[in-house]
Amino acid sequence: MTKTITRRTSFALAGAALASPAATAARAQQTGLPDKALKILVGFPAGGGTDVMARFLAEPLKQRTGRNVLIDNKSGASGTIAVEALKNSAPDGTTIAYVPSATIVQKLTMASVPFDPMTDITPITLAGTVQTAFCVSPTIGVNTLPEYIAWLKRNPTRHSFGTTALGSFTHFFGVMAGREFGIPLEPVPYRGAAPLVADLQGGHIAAGCGGITDFLEHHRAGKVKVIFTSGLKPTTSAPEIPTATQLGYPKLNILGWYVFFAPARTPPALIDAWGSELRTVLKMPEVDKKLTDLGLDVETSTPAEFTQRMTADLARWKTIIDEIGYKPAQ
Repeated sequence: MTKTITRRTSFALAGAALASPAATAARAQQTGLPDKALKILVGFPAGGGTDVMARFLAEPLKQRTGRNVLIDNKSGASGTIAVEALKNSAPDGTTIAYVPSATIVQKLTMASVPFDPMTDITPITLAGTVQTAFCVSPTIGVNTLPEYIAWLKRNPTRHSFGTTALGSFTHFFGVMAGREFGIPLEPVPYRGAAPLVADLQGGHIAAGCGGITDFLEHHRAGKVKVIFTSGLKPTTSAPEIPTATQLGYPKLNILGWYVFFAPARTPPALIDAWGSELRTVLKMPEVDKKLTDLGLDVETSTPAEFTQRMTADLARWKTIIDEIGYKPAQ
């Protein structure tokens, strides 16, 4: 996840929608959150897409609540280190985490994942949905999906694609695409989006798969070419990029998401307080616009609504994983 903006730019943009100091002081007494520093865990390195979004959201949260809101990057293992840290945090309302579905799906693909998303953490609110993007190297002269399929037929030794996370939907979506096209595609694992983008730009690999938030900036800069995404309709941030469904492949419809979680056993009053603040910030026009530009289609929920969604998604994802024949890593 490589989208990068400066902290100064993030804070300046976020601050445009904030209240006056007097109003902030008044809000600090009403928020219902602990009267101490608050922490948001992020399971990916600073400067990546997840981190950029979390830092952008932290500033209006700080202004609204009157609390210091810290970002704590506990990167590694596709985000599972941060979720394990959340699981072991005190359920006192001081610590939450900003988590993508790519981390939660690890529960289905790795036997050793140290948390259960249904029992060890508690959802606060959905932040938005994100599509998976399939892109090609600008060096192969392909601009559309039909052109890519024709290119694959002419280049039988280059039926591989890079994935930003083996065992996640940036891996499975590429495999599913190859099955639908009738041309098996072989995944090549990368340690995140940055090295994959570099290899795509240099022509060392022909195609790649990852979250739209990983590739959108590079697509606009001409470093990669996103030829389709995984939603039913194009992502708000790039309406010109077609979806696989629009191109005649309706089985290639998978939406990921970003969610705020708290530790299990966090009192409902604190979940409600966090949810109220987060949903308010996410609905600020300036915040919505910036997150949309980063590739997130902003959408909020209640904890119960998201639990229902996660339950349904995990069941569907397990079916997809079983159909592909992927076996959980030990």
